[in-house]
Amino acid sequence: MATHCCETMNYWANFKCSEHPDVFACPDNVVFFKSRPRQYGIIVHDGGSSFIEIKFCPWCGSSLQERNKK
Repeated sequence: MATHCCETMNYWANFKCSEHPDVFACPDNVVFFKSRPRQYGIIVHDGGSSFIEIKFCPWCGSSLQERNKK
């Protein structure tokens, strides 16, 4: 399990739904995280696999790009 900038991002970036194995199929999942390349996004629940890439944590404001360099 990856570690992220804050507890809330840790929860959502590592969220696993017991009913939906696909992160994009779960209506409760809000964050997409891909470890390589390290990428974060807010899921767009449009029936596909769309997400809006984010560079800052929506909860604590930390730069997600700086964490990418570590």
